[in-house]
Amino acid sequence: MRSLVLTKGVPDFSEGAVSFDEDGHLERGKTPTVMNPNDEFAVRAALQTKVRHGGHVSGMSMGPPGYGDVLQEAMESVYTDDSYLLSDRELAASDTWATAITLSAGIEKYREEVADVDLVFAGFKTADGETGQTGPQTCWALDWPIVTHVIALDIDPDERRLRAKRLVEGDVDEIETVEAPLPCMVITDPEFEPAYRKASHRLTHKRLRDETEERAADHDEHLTTWDHVDLNLDPDYIGLDGSPTIVSSVDPIPKAPSEREATMIDPHDGDAMEPVLEELQPFAGSD
Repeated sequence: MRSLVLTKGVPDFSEGAVSFDEDGHLERGKTPTVMNPNDEFAVRAALQTKVRHGGHVSGMSMGPPGYGDVLQEAMESVYTDDSYLLSDRELAASDTWATAITLSAGIEKYREEVADVDLVFAGFKTADGETGQTGPQTCWALDWPIVTHVIALDIDPDERRLRAKRLVEGDVDEIETVEAPLPCMVITDPEFEPAYRKASHRLTHKRLRDETEERAADHDEHLTTWDHVDLNLDPDYIGLDGSPTIVSSVDPIPKAPSEREATMIDPHDGDAMEPVLEELQPFAGSD
């Protein structure tokens, strides 16, 4: 099973990390870049597929050279085998359409020069743009089937089909099961939870983690960078020139609250601790 995981670097919006100018605009140069939080669900889905079915997982991103750190973070999370960065000044200021054109060209180049691909995973929207368009637009350019808002999945390698549970229109109260032929694109929902019920899967998970720690330490040796010439892309159709989106205005990002409401709980008070444990239980034993 050969998978690609698409990821993007976004400003670290955690409290205390974001820097604003006097007009309330984000100062990207003073704000750290991290992997888009919604992409973590995509990398978890790719990791589950690798643990259950073996194969090879590659990370791919479009952005400035610094996004190599984002791909390294993805390698440490999903245990990717290698990384591909689509980086070029001609790609700067791309909207979702120009980004999708670039990513689809990167995927096609990967299929032609590296190996064919069975699955492409992506998060459903980024923390900065929040359009949710890049994944579906990339899939449209590839002319592949797409399954969105996926919360659980499995693969039948022999039948070459994906079987997934997805939220209908993102509604957690309505779930449907769908099938799609491979290759296809999977857009994960934040409700996605990986499942490793077999002991063999948990042992494989541990082995991959140990292997990846060493690989991620030398990430540059596993990173390939392609520019628009490598991708055979016309500058008129990528970057700012290839972006049909016109931004009419930008609203300042609200500053995070300087104080948080806190409730003091005595850890020896069983009744008071019960709701805390209920909140933490879903995260116990996860990645």
